[in-house]
Amino acid sequence: MLDFAIAWDWLTFAARWLHVVTAIAWIGSSFYFIALDLGLTQRPGLPDGVHGEEWQVHGGGFYHIQKYMVAPPRMPEHLTWFKWESYMTWLSGALLMALLYYAGAELYLIDRNVLDVPAWGAIAISLASLTVGWIVYDLLCKSPLGKSDTGLMLLLYVLLVFMAWGYTHLFTGRATFVHLGAFTATIMSANVFFIIIPNQKKVVAALKAGETPDPALGKQAKQRSLHNNYLTLPVIFLMLSNHYPLAFATPYNWVIASLVFIMGVLIRHYFNTRHARKGEPTWTWLLTAVIFVIIIWLSTVPIRHVEEDAELATPAAERMMASAHFEEARDIVLSRCSMCHAAEPVWDGIHWAPKNVLLDTDIRIAAHAREIFLQAGVSHAMPPGNVTEIPPEERAVLAQWYRTRGDT
Repeated sequence: MLDFAIAWDWLTFAARWLHVVTAIAWIGSSFYFIALDLGLTQRPGLPDGVHGEEWQVHGGGFYHIQKYMVAPPRMPEHLTWFKWESYMTWLSGALLMALLYYAGAELYLIDRNVLDVPAWGAIAISLASLTVGWIVYDLLCKSPLGKSDTGLMLLLYVLLVFMAWGYTHLFTGRATFVHLGAFTATIMSANVFFIIIPNQKKVVAALKAGETPDPALGKQAKQRSLHNNYLTLPVIFLMLSNHYPLAFATPYNWVIASLVFIMGVLIRHYFNTRHARKGEPTWTWLLTAVIFVIIIWLSTVPIRHVEEDAELATPAAERMMASAHFEEARDIVLSRCSMCHAAEPVWDGIHWAPKNVLLDTDIRIAAHAREIFLQAGVSHAMPPGNVTEIPPEERAVLAQWYRTRGDT
């Protein structure tokens, strides 16, 4: 019979894969259209209403693309809408958030030393922050402040820095980065759902009715698209960050996240300038490298709070300690895993416990029983390359310990 833990892990893997695939589709189309828009050229003799054109070659064929600033005089029979990539990226990300951070709130979302709340309370805070964040951002865009693209971008940055700092006072370091990514991605996807696509549909409806579309609709959509353009790279960093405690588990994690947004803007500025044929501002890469060195320095501050044994003594962990196979499993973990997974690792080249997981006391081992089962019991993911030479019979003991949890 398939173990629930294995089935759940595969479900989260499937959700993560779906999220990555849809994100590639969304980001890829976004990058392409930004480059296309910036690379348009104007020449005499273009059809009425055409802002510019671009010739491209790919896959052995040539493409001739023209952009209408508002819309063509007649609507084409077939019109491709780019929206589902955005929607599915957000929906798959929400699914992954629910599977990992909501279902595993006690492990991944809540840090009792930061904010002692029940699981439902932490989930409610999470959902509220994403919703309120979009509302505040949207109101800023629609306010008189939104008339200045530069000013609005600076306000958006201040909002993101505030959220980075705020999340560190609500959740674990890992959840802080993931939520900041979700906060940003919610703004991006909501821009598509509430502004960009509806405005485009209004333009199409006006054309079909024989009316002149309102140019303000296109201007508003373009502003939101510009924000999405500059937010893309930081979101990718935040998506990947949960694998790197050096980024999220330090006292200055919110500063690191804030600097990542600046790096993303610098890199996008380079490509946007290059695609617009306005030169190659290579200084952006140098400045990005300097900021990255600063981030590395910030990450050398000791890893933030390690959970005390008393905090890990949950009913589930106590059941794992009560298992008839616990002592045998504990001895295996202490002899095969604790040289790296300790407050002060003794394995050469390991300076911090991988993913900040400590396996050097009974309660810590019991609290991470599920991860031990998945990583070293039913799979050979740990230790890497089986460097501590765990034999098959010991892996079988680790798996049996988890499967018979609660048995005494």
